[in-house]
Amino acid sequence: MKFLFYLLGTFACLILHSHTAHSQAFDGFTLYNNSNNSTTYLIDKNGDIAHTWSLPTNCNYTVLLKDNGNIVRGAVNNNNQINGAAVGGLVQEFDPQGNLVWGFTYSSANYVSHHDICIIGDNVLLTAWEVKSNAELQALGYTGNSSKYPTHFVEVQQDGTGGKIVWEWHMIDHVIQDVDASKPNYGVVADHPELMDINVPTSRGGGPGGGGGDWFHVNGVDYNPVLDQITFSSRFLSEVFIIDHSTTTAEAAGHTGGNSGKGGDILYRWGKPSNYDTPGAQTISGPCHDSRWIPNDGRPRGGYLHFFNNEGNGSVSTVDALELPFAPDGYNYERTAGTAYGPSVASWRHTCLSNASGQSAANSMTNGNTFVNLSRGYQYEVDLNDNVVWQYNANPAKGFRYECSHPGVQALIAAGVVADTLCPTANSIDEIATEQVVISPNPSNGLFEITGLSGNYQIEAIQVFDMFGKRVVSLGHTPVIDLTDQLSGTYIVSIRLRSNQLISKKVAIMR
Repeated sequence: MKFLFYLLGTFACLILHSHTAHSQAFDGFTLYNNSNNSTTYLIDKNGDIAHTWSLPTNCNYTVLLKDNGNIVRGAVNNNNQINGAAVGGLVQEFDPQGNLVWGFTYSSANYVSHHDICIIGDNVLLTAWEVKSNAELQALGYTGNSSKYPTHFVEVQQDGTGGKIVWEWHMIDHVIQDVDASKPNYGVVADHPELMDINVPTSRGGGPGGGGGDWFHVNGVDYNPVLDQITFSSRFLSEVFIIDHSTTTAEAAGHTGGNSGKGGDILYRWGKPSNYDTPGAQTISGPCHDSRWIPNDGRPRGGYLHFFNNEGNGSVSTVDALELPFAPDGYNYERTAGTAYGPSVASWRHTCLSNASGQSAANSMTNGNTFVNLSRGYQYEVDLNDNVVWQYNANPAKGFRYECSHPGVQALIAAGVVADTLCPTANSIDEIATEQVVISPNPSNGLFEITGLSGNYQIEAIQVFDMFGKRVVSLGHTPVIDLTDQLSGTYIVSIRLRSNQLISKKVAIMR
């Protein structure tokens, strides 16, 4: 059956390419592992299997490629005492030959990892449930009558062949209630969007413990190394969130400290203002998954927050992106008191080819294309005009693209695990165009000129981002960039050519 799916995917890929020869598919690989399956697949752009990892454990949700060419995956622990959707209990790193490098079990009668993971340097962040009895919750002003399993995150560092926890954050440390003034955390919910209403109504309940124990159903997590912040998505709350990671664990349990100065409180949230008793349209109408930042490396919408909106266009899913309302300090997010966090609608949207009721993921590629993994459906890529340039009939919970420039791909090529012929040579058009471009003077007092582009390489648009990922300037097809009203520092200039290619350069303002 798997072989049949593979043949169908390859056949579909060939048909799609024959009808979209004007479009350019990505150069690189797709990595995925079906849930509750032990084999990880690396697929090239032709729909061929470039490499597999046949592993001793089943993946629960996500597999990721490290810069050293190893993979990290959440796995199903055989002796979990807590069970629920996408339960894991185990994280493992394997080398390209499938040898276990290290593993860490996070599972007991009181907690268990589930759903998503993300990489923080050489560490791994786990999404997890923890058991809170009804008595513990009622002591914090909860009005329900059952135990719950609120979300928390633990960051695990390799410790020999095992791991150790070096940082953690718990949702239960950041709750508010407005029903009992004699209990802790009493306050006006609308005045404190940085806290979670402990009595917030959710769209449904599920998971472990019965009675809707999986309170928020957090299903996606990502890390921004420039901001040192974490984003996560909640299916049952129909929201995406941002918290500070620059804190200590003690600060993460409180309300001060870290780059934001707000400890572990919520820095930003978007999707359902009624969750914090604030008027405003519900912008995520139902489930959402896979909250992540678009890397700010010159690709379109760099620095935006990106997520899979399962019911974004009614019966059809969407991939939405938000241009974040950064405060002047670059670590907090602006909001007018009494109003919802902006923007009022998604800053960008891709309407998917089909609907996915759960899970799913997406990537924004450096060539401007969008990769979509429709859970229980298939994977595909579209260009800037939504022309389909690639499709593959695999339907994991999550799958991701890794371009040829990724250090992990380069490590696999250097080790002879995948063929270097699957990646472009140094004479590719993109690299020739990049070599031609000069932005000068650099550094300057804020005025720059782009030279070196002619013939096939014409400027279509320019965007300039600061090092926090905030867009500071948008321009049309002009060779002059005026940043004289910006502060001294380093900026990223993203140049889009009329051929839909992207060129990214750094510039510096010095006064």
